[in-house]
Amino acid sequence: MTIRPPKIPDAPRAIQKGVPLKLLINESAVECLALNILYVNRNFEVDDFYNSCIQGLDPLSLMERGKHVAKILKGFLPENYGDAVNILMNSLTPEEPFSEEFGLAEFFHLPHSFFISEFGLSEKFNKGVDPFDISMGAMYELTKRFTAEFAIRNFIIDQQERTLSQLDKWITDENPHVRRLCSEGTRPKLPWGKKLKAFVVDPQPTIPFLNALKDDSSLYVRRSVANHLGDIAKDHPEVAFSICEDWLKQNASSEVKWVIRHALRYPAKKENKMAIQLRKSAKA
Repeated sequence: MTIRPPKIPDAPRAIQKGVPLKLLINESAVECLALNILYVNRNFEVDDFYNSCIQGLDPLSLMERGKHVAKILKGFLPENYGDAVNILMNSLTPEEPFSEEFGLAEFFHLPHSFFISEFGLSEKFNKGVDPFDISMGAMYELTKRFTAEFAIRNFIIDQQERTLSQLDKWITDENPHVRRLCSEGTRPKLPWGKKLKAFVVDPQPTIPFLNALKDDSSLYVRRSVANHLGDIAKDHPEVAFSICEDWLKQNASSEVKWVIRHALRYPAKKENKMAIQLRKSAKA
């Protein structure tokens, strides 16, 4: 068998009509993942792993496929989580220099994400040793190639204060994907992700991230801030309005005004007078 450096499968840049998203994790993607791991672990059982993954794959949705492959990975990587996730991270492709937004091909990394979230919380998978720091390091590397916004939510739910403390250290990271994780990973109602019920009830713990990132140099990050604030506006409009008012009083830049307008689209469509007024005030 030819051993080649890690790569990711080819995929469309954007969603194509009539092509199910679940096909982003198909037989070719499973084979690619197996060969990536083989490159860093020559004992990896490629054929057995592949056959196990494709069994029952067809009816599963995209997210279900990611979790399915992750659970099978558990049986083919070292039993100790720290050793296993180290192999998985070493099998990633090299980090690309600060591309703004990834295409659909990077959904190939969903199994990596689910492996961290499913097995990286409990010491029972790590020979009795707390795996928190290992998992944070893995998500830091993963988010630079794909995203860790789905993986980190289990950690927020299980260890909120500890995880937010780590994210606070990342808001000034040089990589925009790491900074974006601080906003996107903590969104109360992230599409496709677990709902963060505690933040739906009380959004206050995440507001410091929005304040810190509202002026970010990356539109990719600022869009995440706007979407996060939009989540808050749906359940706590008065909180979102107060944040926007504070930003406007601080002589908001044109970039921050865009964040405000984008964040308040939903209540404005519902003809909320305060939202409409704030969007008018935020015209660049």
